[in-house]
Formats: sequence, C-alpha cells, structure tokens
Amino acid sequence: MTSVETLILGAGISGLAYASFSNEECLIVDKNKQVGGLCRTFYEKGYTWDFAGHFFHFSDEKNKKFFQKFIEQKELVSCNKNTKIFYENKYIDYPFQMNIHQLDKWEFIDCLYDLFNRRILNEYPDFEQMLYGKFGQSITEKFLKPYNEKLYACDLQELDKNAMGRFFPYAEPEEIINNFKQKKNSSYNSIFIYPKKGAQIFIDALIKSISKSRFCLETEVIKINPYKKIVETSEGIIEYKKLINTIPLNHFVSMFPEKYIEKREKLNGNKVLVFNIGFDREPLDNKIHWIYYPQKDLNFYRVGFYNNILGEKEMSIYVEIGYPLEKEININEQFNKTITNLKKVGIIKQHEIVAYNSLVINPGYAHITPESIKYVNWLRKKLKKSNIYTIGRYGGWTYCSIEDCINEARNLVIKNAKT
Repeated sequence: MTSVETLILGAGISGLAYASFSNEECLIVDKNKQVGGLCRTFYEKGYTWDFAGHFFHFSDEKNKKFFQKFIEQKELVSCNKNTKIFYENKYIDYPFQMNIHQLDKWEFIDCLYDLFNRRILNEYPDFEQMLYGKFGQSITEKFLKPYNEKLYACDLQELDKNAMGRFFPYAEPEEIINNFKQKKNSSYNSIFIYPKKGAQIFIDALIKSISKSRFCLETEVIKINPYKKIVETSEGIIEYKKLINTIPLNHFVSMFPEKYIEKREKLNGNKVLVFNIGFDREPLDNKIHWIYYPQKDLNFYRVGFYNNILGEKEMSIYVEIGYPLEKEININEQFNKTITNLKKVGIIKQHEIVAYNSLVINPGYAHITPESIKYVNWLRKKLKKSNIYTIGRYGGWTYCSIEDCINEARNLVIKNAKT
C-alpha cells in the first residue's frame, strides 16, 4: 500500500495547479499517459492541435507573473478576438444580440420590435425563459436558443437561469442600440493569448516544480473509501490524509459507498466530439478566429481556425459537435457530415485533407440546473468533513475559465495551509 499526505485525482489544470502551488507531499493519479487533461496538445504533420479551443486571458497578476517565469513572450501570440456567426448565408459579428443591425432589414426590425416588447420578469425560472425575458422572441429564436440547444444538447428549460454565469454576453437595449454606431463587442476574452506550441506549454510550466515521481499515470481510480481514507486504483491501494478531486463529479461520486453518499442526484451534461483537421491550402478567410453555427441542419456548433490565430498559411481547424451524455456517436458518419457541411458553409472548396484526428470530451459541458447547484453545495460540505475537496470545472460541476481553475486551486492551497 502507498501512503501519501495529499492525493490528487486528475492531472489536468486544476490538479497540477494545486500540486505546483502546494508544499504538501502530493501524488497525482491520472488514467492517461500524458498529463494536462483537456489542455493536452497534439503535434501531427506540422499541425498543432489542442483537445479543443483553449484561449488564455490571464487577468490575475499572480498568474501572469507565475507563467512569465517559465514562458517567454516570443512563445505567445496575442489576438484581438474576431468571431462571427454564420446566419442566413452571411457573417454577423458576435455576440448576435449586440449586432442585430447587421441583419437584413426585416430581420433587424423583428429583433428590435421584440426586444422592446419583451416580457420582463422579476425572476426567471430557467435559462430559456431568461433568454426570452432579456432579449425578446426574435433574438432568442434566431440565434440564442438554437445555438445553445446545439451546444448543450438539451432542452434549455432544464438549465438554471445563470447556467453560464459571467460568461454569457448580457446586453441592455441601450447598449445594443449604441452599438449600431459605436461598435463595442467587448467580453471577458476580447484580447486573448495563445501559445505557438499549443496549450501544452502552460501545462509544461505548471509541472516544472513537480517531481516526476509525484505522478501515477495510466492508472484508473476504481473505489474510494472515505472511512479508511484509501483509494483503490488499477495499480493498487493508496492511503491518503487529504484527497483533492478534479475528475468529473458524476464519475467521482459513483466511486463512493452508497451509505456514504445516500443522496445521489443525477449530474447531467453533454459530451463533445471534436475533429482537428489540417488542409493543404490557405483558408478562404484568414482573419476569423472562430465561427458559431445555430442551424439545425449543420452537425457542428462551432468551427475554430488555429492557423488564423498563429498566422500560419495552411488551414488548420477544430470542429465541435454536441451530444447528450447517453447518445452513441458514429465518428465516421459525423466526419463525413462535417466535410459535407464545411463545403456547404464555404469553409472549404478544393481543399484536400492532410491530417486529422478525433476525440470525445466526456463530459464536455456540465448542465447547471437548480438541482445540481443544491447538490454540489451539499456534497462539498459533506466531503470537507472527510478532508476531501472537489475543485475545477468538472470537479466543481460548473462553467468557468482556465484561470478560474488555477485560482480555485491556489486558494484551496492557502486555506489548507492555515488549518
């Protein structure tokens, strides 16, 4: 049996940040061969691909200074975000609600009329009703509802009204109207940075202070016994004093004895199929960073352009497709549909595929519901009594940025150091 002071489940950004900032004796367990979680990077035939689109916008000075120690400025590119919505065979600036003046005349009039005649409530019961109440029928039904249904792969009435928190681009009517002449499509990531060698460079920075002996890779977690403070893995038993979880919460809770977690709420979400594809020639547009697709007849909801961010010649893209957790995915079928639809929307014409890969992120986005919020709060309080902490985007079953995950890990290290 292996004994350790702090056992960390998951070698993604949250787990690595905790281990990097902590002076505790840590052991990090992960089922994959490579550390980094969803920030891992692939290098194939000259293309640089992440698991999905990861773009960085550090606002915390502590994080900036930490990464500046390990990453030279010349290794990064800085971009003023240029994102579009493909709507009625033309491009509209994102966010849709701020740019309705770019629509054709009668579509614009519909949106403006419904915006001023929307039914405002003091309290919205769910995410869908919030959209109607904030933006009116036309803006909601032309983009906000169909796009988010594709993204989350669920009925939006299931989601909490604040399911996207500060990341949802809210806008008041006055802001929308002012944007007609004074363009201001600002957001939390209006300016972002991206490493020339992919997101892996931030992972490499985090692990510089972590000994290789602290990693236990290609190891599955099977059971957790909070009474004996042991974790059963595919490689043996590990005894711990403190347990930090960053793996998806829906998987994590299934590893506990039922008598410990008697109330097992359903934690639902979606999964995301990602295709990374490299082509033999230039893109038809070399300035757009990513495009949103609300159309139901297109299988993907977003396409991003690595080459436009990195200033590379040959087109290199990622394509994202949302699914319910329980749905089976026919990857070959979806790849063929993707190529057909990329031609349909004008992203490719005579382009030939040089390389591609596919991966499934499961879960991709947590479905944040009133019930899941209550459950996660209850669960965290219960786990804390057993010196167990669950953090990060998936460990906390939330919607947050990479920097949020880093800050949460650092703050937990500081709290634990005081106790």
